[in-house]
Amino acid sequence: MFSLTEKSLYVAAIDLWIDSLRERDRCYVSHGHSDHAREHGTVVTSVNSARVCRLRFGRRTGRSKQTSFLPDAPRRRDVTFEEHAFNEPWSAGEHRLTLFSAGHVLGSSQLLIEGAGGSFVYTGDFKLARSYTCEPPEVKKCDVLLMECTFGRPQYVFPSRDEIEERIVDFATRALTDGCAPLFFAYSLGKAQEVMAILAKANIPLTAHGAVHAMARVYEEAGVHLGAYEKYDALTYDGTRALVWPPSGKTRPKAAHNRPLRTAMLTGWAMDAGASYRYGVDEMIPLSDHADFPALLDYIERAEPKKVWLNHGWRDFVWRLRKLGINADYLEAHQQLALF
Repeated sequence: MFSLTEKSLYVAAIDLWIDSLRERDRCYVSHGHSDHAREHGTVVTSVNSARVCRLRFGRRTGRSKQTSFLPDAPRRRDVTFEEHAFNEPWSAGEHRLTLFSAGHVLGSSQLLIEGAGGSFVYTGDFKLARSYTCEPPEVKKCDVLLMECTFGRPQYVFPSRDEIEERIVDFATRALTDGCAPLFFAYSLGKAQEVMAILAKANIPLTAHGAVHAMARVYEEAGVHLGAYEKYDALTYDGTRALVWPPSGKTRPKAAHNRPLRTAMLTGWAMDAGASYRYGVDEMIPLSDHADFPALLDYIERAEPKKVWLNHGWRDFVWRLRKLGINADYLEAHQQLALF
């Protein structure tokens, strides 16, 4: 039995919450983005997601196999990490659990639960496109699939990865040639490191916002190569390097206030008409860490589930799947689903 309660998924048979937005005693966390990761008593996650969460939770992170509690730190609770490598199953009662890569950001995982009643996969956020900075995605066959569908409408068909990379490099090159500082707005976990790797491959000099820089260090500790970059310093930045900046509030760096600046937002929502006006930037580039519409269909075809449940996306993706003969529903709050 699993249920969606208070916008959180709970698997009663193994007493495990999944990506709960409320703090729980024990919860599986698919990846380190703040809309999925909370400071639970025990965080069940992948090895690299634990690295990310330790940084994001900061000094509130407490007991774990690798981190000791700092008694002077402000905190709500101690956090213990239960880390699992990809494709190394473990038992929980009469069930077998396995984490495997979601290809979303560093450490992002999907959860496979197998028992006498069948097999269940929770995708969390995922993508199937290639990436320089996170583990390659996997698809496993299952009886029941619960998948996110952020871009579950036909207009969301992203350009090829080669084209997206060319647009990123061209934007930076043109700006620098014209004497402007190119600034890329990208989430500090995931897309920021991906654009850093893309620009580094093109030998474009980089400066990273402090939050981006700190997360980049975590990526490097996990063995991800990001090339050469420096941490942003308002006193030394001279406008001759590309900037990688979090999108929150779209605040410009102080050192760029009196310099010519060109801005680009990196997001799948770049496919929407008028997106550049809505986001207030010079250019929108559809670099996304989510699956586009064709990739969502491809995932289902490869997983071959008997039942598909959807969350975190467009509800009308349900009838699009039903038209294709797929048994699909949108997971609603307080639903009780018999599976195990």
